[in-house]
Amino acid sequence: MLADRGYDSDSFRQDLLVHGILPVIPSRKGRSTPQKTDWRRYRDCNRIERMFNRLKKMRRIATRNDKTALSFVSFLNIAAARLWIGSFVNVTYGVSSVKQDDD
Repeated sequence: MLADRGYDSDSFRQDLLVHGILPVIPSRKGRSTPQKTDWRRYRDCNRIERMFNRLKKMRRIATRNDKTALSFVSFLNIAAARLWIGSFVNVTYGVSSVKQDDD
């Protein structure tokens, strides 16, 4: 489970472990015994939060005016695919990214 520093407590970590969940929570600065954190996995938390932030900026998703749950989920999938594809394409209008040879 990925969580922020606010969830760093011995009792919370113990409850997660009892239920078979591996906690990935950075230790608070004032903690007497710092816990190890898998920083590679924790970086995914930030990526997930940014994705939800970008999806919420789309008006149709934020207002949820669709009549059925199926149409809402369908548009959510389209919006997520649009953001995912956009992460692979770097387009600057008016500027070519390919260097042209002057013959």
